[in-house]
Amino acid sequence: MTLNTNGIESSNLADMPASNVAGKRILITGGASGIGAASALLLASRGAKVVIGDMAEEMGAAVAKQAQDAGNSIVFRKVDVTSGDEVRALFAFAMETLGGLDVVVNNAGIDHKPAPMHELSDEDFDRNIAVNLKGVWHCMRAAVTCMAPNGGGHVINVASIAGLRSAPLLSAYSAAKHGVMGLTKSAAHEYARVNIRFNAVCPSFIDTPMVQNTMAKMDERAQQATIKASPLRRLGKVDEVSSAIAWLASDESSFMNGHAFTLDGGMLA
Repeated sequence: MTLNTNGIESSNLADMPASNVAGKRILITGGASGIGAASALLLASRGAKVVIGDMAEEMGAAVAKQAQDAGNSIVFRKVDVTSGDEVRALFAFAMETLGGLDVVVNNAGIDHKPAPMHELSDEDFDRNIAVNLKGVWHCMRAAVTCMAPNGGGHVINVASIAGLRSAPLLSAYSAAKHGVMGLTKSAAHEYARVNIRFNAVCPSFIDTPMVQNTMAKMDERAQQATIKASPLRRLGKVDEVSSAIAWLASDESSFMNGHAFTLDGGMLA
């Protein structure tokens, strides 16, 4: 810690590259595609050591190989986040492989076919809550167990603007993401005392396989309305979200806690 020209204490962050994550030990769920894969590859390219978990074994292994071929460090392990036992095993694997955990990115998620709330099946609703909400809780709980005895860390939950506003025809997804925001804000208060921070990234529609799948179930009018809902009149790009996650994973975000980091092209403005 040094004094700047105004006599105010400052750290050495100004001397580091932007979003410096070199040496960070990071676990990402849902890391086989979309935002998770883009984040893993970006973080690894900047010197982080990364473990990714996902149900999609071939795709996850391909992401790890892509990083390894470039001289970067990503290791894949299969996980179903709806299983508390599998999540605990994933975190134990990450702790052993990486030697600890500095950052956890809870990104695993699913969608459901757009439909009025009363037409949703029990299966669609229960599956969304199981993956998108309880799965995040499983991972948050495991992260606290790993981080609390080891000086703390940062948990980044990938939520959605559907967790901050209404999401017509996506009510189960919205309910789960609102729940993620509740978990994020509550945990931010509960675990600050042990130096564990919790924040959420809240994208709008991003051009990922999951969003493409959702939009494929819409008619042309609904697709165009989705795209034009943003003042920027386009879908977001995965790199725009992964860059935000990289910043959050760096020490530059060290005073951010309990925050919803929106990436929505101005939809909530």
